[in-house]
Amino acid sequence: MARWWQGRRRRSSASTCRSSPPWQVVDSGAGSAEAACMTTYLDADLPVLLPRAADTSEATRAILNSAREASPVAKGPFGAIVLRHEDVVALLRDRRLRGPGMDFARLAGIPEGGRAWKRQEQILLFMEGDDHHRLRRLVSAAFTPKAVEALRPFTRSVISRLIDDVEADGECDAVAALCDPYPIPVISELVGVEMDRWEDMSRWASSILLSLRFDAGQFIDEIEQAQAELDEFIDGLIAARRAEPRDDLLSRLIAVEEAGDRLSPSELLSVVSMMLVAGTDTTRNQLSNIIHTFSEHPEQWALLRERPELVSAAVEEAIRWEPATEALPRFALDDVEIGGHLVPAGTIVVLMSMAANHDEGSLPGADRFDITREAPAGWHLLTFGGGVHYCLGASLARLELVEAVAELSARFPVLRPAGDAVRHPTGSPIAGYASLPITWRP
Repeated sequence: MARWWQGRRRRSSASTCRSSPPWQVVDSGAGSAEAACMTTYLDADLPVLLPRAADTSEATRAILNSAREASPVAKGPFGAIVLRHEDVVALLRDRRLRGPGMDFARLAGIPEGGRAWKRQEQILLFMEGDDHHRLRRLVSAAFTPKAVEALRPFTRSVISRLIDDVEADGECDAVAALCDPYPIPVISELVGVEMDRWEDMSRWASSILLSLRFDAGQFIDEIEQAQAELDEFIDGLIAARRAEPRDDLLSRLIAVEEAGDRLSPSELLSVVSMMLVAGTDTTRNQLSNIIHTFSEHPEQWALLRERPELVSAAVEEAIRWEPATEALPRFALDDVEIGGHLVPAGTIVVLMSMAANHDEGSLPGADRFDITREAPAGWHLLTFGGGVHYCLGASLARLELVEAVAELSARFPVLRPAGDAVRHPTGSPIAGYASLPITWRP
């Protein structure tokens, strides 16, 4: 849900009234009397947000800001869209909402029982309860502060080599030269994979992540083919590690699987697949967004070069400003009140993290890109989600992005557009750029 347009729709003023509603009130300002008889969001006069042709990130922000100023909730093609920061934060922790689960896969047209369906059944985003907790606890061992920090020198060497290859040219397509090839060696190093097929890995990740689109069914042949190729690749890696274990994450995961009580063979395959795909696509697209943002704000790039100690804050601000993950889909298990509107059980609830990140009601000056920003105490960056589905690889992504921006800002005296940026097409699950020409010539 990466690009949007705004409209208005009027519906009847009919209300849904219940003497004993099975839902609780999210908005603490609403009393029980109002909650007992409430207009559903479908019956209310609310902004309408629908996907449209690829747009600029600036236009997307303007549309979402306008919709949020009109109402904390909008209507979308699949359900309710939540726009206000405080509501998104609360709903990420609300147990009446769960992750998209296999209902999302079914709605998207993923054939039940197929390869893509089976993989989605065993990835954390689509799991809940004890199964989710067990698998998340197992995988989280790879992302301890010590494990992530140990990757810093390797990560720095990867981005340094990529810059070496283009620095003398004075310009490049940042996506092809820097963003696409950057994260794959890093996640491969973490897992314990010799990655000499990064172009295949990049293609597999792009195709498999089409399964997260609302219209994924129309891409099912491409998704299934990519998943089959990746499964074959991982099966070969697992067989090699079974024969010759090493001191790496893949060997440790195999040992757990062979213990027979925590990780099944199919879960092992799904976990490794998930880590390689998720560790590739989100980071490369977020880096493209960061480079684009700085190319549009040359004064902030100059400030970062003058004050390199701001690099962590600069990355955090850039992730807020132009996030790779613009929306977080959830599923309402029970009726929920959001901003004075009843959202019935069974509704898909899209938590629009990009709109929430730009909500001036919770973050003063949110309409400015400012790498010196100090967010108010208790303010939450929502690009990585929240609650039980908070991004497991957030710490690694931050490290990769900080190292990349630190090296780029140290070596590129300026950063400017060198042509038209091309965003991924409408409906892409991850927002980013397919092409991003830049120059660093003074």
